[in-house]
Amino acid sequence: MNAKALHDMFYLGVPLAEKIIRPIAVYFFLIAVLRLAGKRELAQLNPFDLVVLLTLSNTVQNAIIGEDNSVTGGLIGAATLLLVNHWVVRFLYRHEAVDRLVEGAPDLLIDHGTIRTDRLEKELITLAELESAAHKQGFSSLTEIDHAILEPGGTICFIAKKPTTESARHDEILTRLDHISKRLAALAR
Repeated sequence: MNAKALHDMFYLGVPLAEKIIRPIAVYFFLIAVLRLAGKRELAQLNPFDLVVLLTLSNTVQNAIIGEDNSVTGGLIGAATLLLVNHWVVRFLYRHEAVDRLVEGAPDLLIDHGTIRTDRLEKELITLAELESAAHKQGFSSLTEIDHAILEPGGTICFIAKKPTTESARHDEILTRLDHISKRLAALAR
């Protein structure tokens, strides 16, 4: 490699402070925008959401790197993002109230077996998307679900209905009757 290539690769084209401040500013901007966009943007991605997130990353790339395309500048920017994220996560861990403000609160989508369409509309989740998420977690139908909670990170947690005491007793009686029938059939032979 010649000296010019090495220089272009590793020489910072902008001041070090700028290389550190740019990713920090973009980081906090994206945290705010994604929080305003809703929980759906974080995990329940449809193809349109994915295109928006990919385009968003490409759009903010120039804001992060500025006029500098050096390897050193890229490493400084990446290290800055990782370090800031580490600090933010540690800070939020120790400050639960701030964490709730930044991340938001869980949202109840199904309450005691009743689908809360107002909450689905608020989070922009269709019934088909909710059913699909339930199928991925092993439920054959939404009727099997007692609670569905949209977590702040965008995942949906499903809690199955527990059988009522009456239903459990009914199933137990049917099992015993089946057992008795089999014993009677064996005695009749």
